[in-house]
Amino acid sequence: MGGQSVLVVPDNSYIIIFGYDYSPAGGGIAIIGNQVNASNGNSSLSAAAIRPFETQQISFYTGQAFHPFIHHVNVNTNAFLRIWNTEDPANNFSSQIQLSNEVDNTPQNRSTYIVSNRSVAITVGLIDRVELNAASTIPVTDKTPPNLTYGGSAATPNVESVFSSNLANPPSFVQPSLKQFQDYGLGGVPGNAQDQCFALPDQTDGLIEPTQYINDQFGAASRENANMNYFLNVHYALYTQQEPESLG
Repeated sequence: MGGQSVLVVPDNSYIIIFGYDYSPAGGGIAIIGNQVNASNGNSSLSAAAIRPFETQQISFYTGQAFHPFIHHVNVNTNAFLRIWNTEDPANNFSSQIQLSNEVDNTPQNRSTYIVSNRSVAITVGLIDRVELNAASTIPVTDKTPPNLTYGGSAATPNVESVFSSNLANPPSFVQPSLKQFQDYGLGGVPGNAQDQCFALPDQTDGLIEPTQYINDQFGAASRENANMNYFLNVHYALYTQQEPESLG
């Protein structure tokens, strides 16, 4: 839990991370109308407060490579009938249909193959926004044929997107690929262009640290509720020998 962990690899050793189980952050939160019903009590909050929990990122940094994984998390919406007593003798009961939005923190599993002979930084966060920097039609090429792809279509997909726009030099995710972005005449290649999409830590507009977000939105007591925190279980094998060159 938390937001930042380090998986220590001893000297003259290496590890292979072959998967993980992830129970997403945000469990135990139910927003009914504009009321948040959590185990620390009720408070008035918009349903948009649970939106960052719907996209969560786990990343592994080995000192030599960066491996981000983005998870979409379901929010279950249920309708229920609320009935209450009134003081009006002619109409003793009133009723109202209300919606309940709850984050589904059912564990998710993913297989990986990450080799490292150094300690691995593991960072977990929430993502609220993806900002559009550029949109354009895609030309017809041998890699983007008409009808089978968006090549030649009137659609204008995102060709440059940013997850952490408040940072000084955030990575820009460019499409269809870094090379094709330039070859297709979609504009000048951004200075920090990437073929890989990921968010960087930025509590305002990027990777949001989960426990601080829970603290800010739902109160200090909520970040101590186990069901609101994420839990990450990493599966790895540790080898107490030098890493073979064939694994690099």
